[in-house]
Amino acid sequence: MAEFQDYLKQALSDTSLEVSNLIETIFIILVLILIRVVLARIIDKQVEQTASRYRWRKNINYTLVFIGLLLIGRTWIEALGSLATFLGLLSAGLAIALRDPVTDIAGWIFLVWRKPFQLGDRIEIGNHKGDVIDIRFFKFTILEIGNWVQADQSTGRVIHISNHLVFSESIANYTSDFEFIWNEIEVVFTFESDWKRAKQILEEITENHLLDYVSDAEQQIKRASKSYLIHYRNLTPIVYTDVVDDGIKLTIRHLSNPRRRRGINQIIWEDILEAIAKEDNIDFAYKTVRIYQNQIEGKPGTLPDNPQS
Repeated sequence: MAEFQDYLKQALSDTSLEVSNLIETIFIILVLILIRVVLARIIDKQVEQTASRYRWRKNINYTLVFIGLLLIGRTWIEALGSLATFLGLLSAGLAIALRDPVTDIAGWIFLVWRKPFQLGDRIEIGNHKGDVIDIRFFKFTILEIGNWVQADQSTGRVIHISNHLVFSESIANYTSDFEFIWNEIEVVFTFESDWKRAKQILEEITENHLLDYVSDAEQQIKRASKSYLIHYRNLTPIVYTDVVDDGIKLTIRHLSNPRRRRGINQIIWEDILEAIAKEDNIDFAYKTVRIYQNQIEGKPGTLPDNPQS
C-alpha cells in the first residue's frame, strides 16, 4: 500500500508538471502570434512597396518561429528528462519538416558523384528540356529549349529545378559521352513520281552534308562503349522507302549534333527543293482530294473486260 501511494504521488506530480508546461507553451504561442499581428500592421503602414512588405513579413515569421522553438524547447527540456532527448525529438521533427531540402542535398551529392549530367549538357528531365547552366546544393538551373519553340531551340526562359527530382524523374542527356542524336527528315512524293530518281537525289544530298559526322561519331562511340553498352552497326546516312496514304515516303535518317539540328534540316531541305524543282517527273505529295478512274489511268492488265465510259 505504501508503494502504491508513492507511485500515485509521483504520477500526480508528473501530470501537474506536464499541465504546467502545456499551459506555458500555449501562452508562448499566443504571445508570439500577438507580436506577429502587431508587427504586420506596423509593416503595412510603414512599408509601401509590396515586395519589401513581403520580405519583411517572411523574415518576421522565420524569426518568431525560431524564438518560439527555443522558448518551448527550454520549457519542455525538464519534462523530457534530458537535453539529449529533446534534441532527438527536435531532430526528428526537423527531418520531417525539412524533408525536401535534405533530399535536395542528397540529390546534389548524387549529381557530383555519379554525374548524370554536367554544366553545359543538354538534358530532359520530366517535362523540362534545356541546357544546364548552374548546379547548386538545392537546385540546378537550365536554359529551356522546345516548348512553344520548334526544333529544340531556346525559349529564353531560365528554369530552376529541385535536385531531389533526379531520384524520381527520368533524365535524358543529349550530349553526354555520345554527342550525336539520330534525326529523321520525311519527304513524300506522288505515286506517279520517279521515286527511284528521287531517292538517288536524297542520298546524294545527305552524303554531301552529313558524311563528315560519321568519323567523329565512331570515335565517340568507342569512348562511350567503355562506360555503356552502346553499339551501332551503321552510322552513315540512309534513306528508307515507305508507302503512305498520300504517296511514297522517303525518310532520311542521319546523325546530327543536337544544337545544330534545325540548321542541318534547313540546309538539306533547301537542297531538296532546288533539286526537285529541276526534275520534270518528280512531284511532292500533299493532302489533296483526288478522283481516280481506273479505265483511264489504270494499267492495261487492271482494266475491266468491258470498260464503260
